[in-house]
Formats: sequence, C-alpha cells, structure tokens
Amino acid sequence: MTRVRPPLVASLGDPAGVGPELLLKSWTAREEERLAPFAVVGSLSLMKEIAGNVPLASVRGIESIAEAGEIFADALPVLDIGPLPYTPGAPCREGAEVALASLVRATHLAIGGNASALVTGPIAKAELQNVGFAHPGQTEFVAEACDVAAEDAVMMLAGPSLKVVPMTVHVSLASVPALLTQDLIASRIRIAAKALARDFGLANAHIAVAGLNPHAGEQGRMGREEIEVIAPAVEALRAEGLDVVGPLAGDTMFHAAARANYDLAVCMYHDQALIPIKALDFDRGVNVTLGLPIIRTSPDHGTAFSLAGTGRADAGPTIAALRMAAECADRRAEQLA
Repeated sequence: MTRVRPPLVASLGDPAGVGPELLLKSWTAREEERLAPFAVVGSLSLMKEIAGNVPLASVRGIESIAEAGEIFADALPVLDIGPLPYTPGAPCREGAEVALASLVRATHLAIGGNASALVTGPIAKAELQNVGFAHPGQTEFVAEACDVAAEDAVMMLAGPSLKVVPMTVHVSLASVPALLTQDLIASRIRIAAKALARDFGLANAHIAVAGLNPHAGEQGRMGREEIEVIAPAVEALRAEGLDVVGPLAGDTMFHAAARANYDLAVCMYHDQALIPIKALDFDRGVNVTLGLPIIRTSPDHGTAFSLAGTGRADAGPTIAALRMAAECADRRAEQLA
C-alpha cells in the first residue's frame, strides 16, 4: 500500500511583514502552481483578517496537521497559536512572540515526522531577540533543534538558473580570509554533495569552487589563499571521488556557458555567491539548509515591512520555496519506499 506523505508545514514569519500574505497568495495559486498540501502555524484570527484582503483566499483552523490534506483544496489550513491584531508594517513584541512560537512548533512538527518538510517565513531578527531568541538566525535555531552543529548546517541558495553555497555568510569581508580553512571548505562541500544526491537527484554533482582573490590569485600574485587553502581542499575531495574543480576565477564562473558545466557553485563569501543568483533568479530564489535530518527551505527575501498590507508583494519566492520543499520530500520518500 502506498503511504501518503505528510503535508508541508510553514512558519508564519513576522506577522507584520509580508510572510502571512504570501502564504495566502501561494494557497490561492495552488492549482495553477500544482502545490502540495501545506499547513501554516500561526494566528487564525490574523490569517482570517489578511485573507479578507487577498482575492479568493480562504482560511480554516485545524486541530492537527494530519487534517491539512483533507481541507487544503478548499481552505488554507492553520494551526492556531492564539489571537493577534493585524497591523501591517508595524512589528511589535506580541507579533515577535507569535513568530517565535510559530517557528518552534513548525520545526518540531517536521522533526517529529508529522510534516514532510519545513518552510520558514521571513523574520525580523531584532524583534525576535527582544523576546528571547538567542540565535543569529532561523538556520541556527533549526540546526540546534535538529541536534546539528551550526557549522554543519550549510546554506544553499537555489533557483532555476543557479545553485550556490557560500563558505562564509554574515561576516565582514575583512574577516573572510582568516575564516577559510581546508577543513571548512572540504566539510561543507561534502555536506552539499550528499544533500544534492539525496534531495535533488544529483548523484554525481559537478561542483565548481571559486577562488577568493581576483583571477583566483594569479598563481599567488594576488594572494595565496587559493594555493594554500582552496586548492588543497579541492584535491582532497577529488581524491575521495567527488567531481570538484577549482579554484576558478569568480568573474568568469557565472555566464551561461560556464554555468552549463556545473550543478553547484561554491563561493568564498556572501556577495560572491548571492550577487549572481539574485541577478539571475531574484524572484525564484530559495534558501535551503543542507546537512539537516529534515528538509528546510525559505523564500530568499526579508519581511518587507514597507510592502505589508499593500497587496504588491510577489508570492513567487514563497511558491518556489514550497515547491522545492515538496520535491525534496518526494525524493526522500521514494528512497524509503
């Protein structure tokens, strides 16, 4: 007998931002976009109020996420965590408390196997820290909840044109060289290669590794990180049988002909990775956390408080995050069948 995969679960994000509205817009596009059933953990009263401003949106409260599949065709299922007034664009302490409660419950639904994947809405980190959130971001929170070391939770940005993994993320550019080590690069590429095989169907992924310096250092004339750190890591991975090349010059890695030669670009710092994917896939980029026992995706944008309540926010990235989560969950389910 074929086992029905559990629904996806989405956390609300900051209720004063665009996250709740985009989840509702995504639900209204469920048939056109062929979205798998998902439930939202959030304030039912707030979601009903927002639904009044989203054409064709309908919301229904559920007691258990197991009910989501039954009602998804008719209404967006919401696991209620309490009433909250809706003030778009005006983050507050009460909203941050709801955002945190939503993240906690949604994460544990995924960890417990009651949801097949977790999609996290955009948060305001400063607001969450005011209510006791002690993590740099949602990635670190989810990793800790999964009992995974923060350094083993690898951020990948994925879109139709490109997949990128930055070795360093939210740190100053001046601090990047000291943070890069052979062990860091090799470990994160191993995690990425394993995840690409398990969740994206890329059993022998072709991985291109960027250099740190202009022209990949020009044999040491512009820096020695390529010679002393990056190249040895690449050689070690190749000796293990991984299809890894580099270090390559970052300025020639992202044109169309170059992208045809690899499945994943590994970059040394934040902007080296995120500028090309945002240029190519700005409206369809998905933040995926690799190295977790659960599937976690997120739309690649923030709370956009200035757009909240205006109806102008684009649901494309949220739809992409929901779709990618479902595709990854389907691949894992097939492997267990």
